Order: sequence, then structure tokens, then C-alpha cells
Amino acid sequence: MRNYDESGFSLWSNVSYTWFFRGQQKAIEQTKRKGRRISICGFLEPGKSFDYALSIKGFKSHSYIKLMDWQAQSAQKRLKETGQITVIVQDQAPIHKSKVVKERIPQWQEFGLYIFQLPKYCSQMNRIESEWLHIKEDEIAGKMFEDEYDLAIAVIKAVEVRASTKRYKVKRFRFNSQSSIT
Repeated sequence: MRNYDESGFSLWSNVSYTWFFRGQQKAIEQTKRKGRRISICGFLEPGKSFDYALSIKGFKSHSYIKLMDWQAQSAQKRLKETGQITVIVQDQAPIHKSKVVKERIPQWQEFGLYIFQLPKYCSQMNRIESEWLHIKEDEIAGKMFEDEYDLAIAVIKAVEVRASTKRYKVKRFRFNSQSSIT
């Protein structure tokens, strides 16, 4: 079972709890521009792996399909090697229910990839939500970035630190090359 979800980061991250000496005020310098949001989507298999992709444009049906095709390849390999199917647990975001996505589901099922939709307004049931929270609060909080490149590098490093802490394998999908990097 793998948990799928999307989240995002901006150049100005949230300031977490902090303290400073009495009589002094802590200041966090902000960049001149807020910049574009970096979106991340991930597939978490608790205790085993975390596959993810980054995008400045956000994720639409066509990018979601590319990611699910990538997961279907892994599911097919797992099915052949172990006889086990792969189930993706996800919320009911509009892109997950689009016509082009629905048309692709039978093909994914042939590869051993099945989708389970969580009930509406139950995102807390998706275990990947806590990963996003830890990345945002433990790794990114209180940091300001000059540009989207610096932010993307920080997110990649944050995912790697989290994976090291939780001892799971990480793969990053790259849309431009249609491949993954381990």
C-alpha cells in the first residue's frame, strides 16, 4: 500500500516557534519577491520507500498520469516477482477523478496497480500528510529562499534527510526525461 498526495512550498516558508533574548526582537529577512510555488507529489510506502516529483507548474491530469504510469511499472514488477498487487491510497482531488484518468485505470489494474479513494474531507487518514508536515516544520520552516532553484534544492535535501531518518529508499521522477533518480 502506498499513500499519494501533493503539497507545496514557497520562497517564504512559515516561521515556526522561536525564542530570542529578552529585550531583543528576532527578524527574518524576506526576499524581494514571493516567487512561484514548488509543488511536490509523493508516493509513500511506510517503512520502505518514498517516490516523488517536483514541479513549478503544479500537477494536472497529464502529469498525474505520467506519475501513475511510473508507479504502474513498479507495480507490474512487484506483481511478477511476488504476486502482490499495489494499492495507491489518495484523496479525491479533481485530477484524480478526471475523464482521462478514469480511462487509464483499467490499464493500471492490468499492471497490478489499484487506486483507493479516501472519503471526502479525510485527508488526515493519508499517512503521507505527516511526512509533508515534518518536511515543512523540521527541515524548511523559518528559511527564506532567493529563487525557485534554491527552494527546490532545499526540498530535495529535506526529502533525503527525512528518508535517512525513517530509513526508506527515495526515488525522484523527472518529467523532462521521464525517468527516476535513486
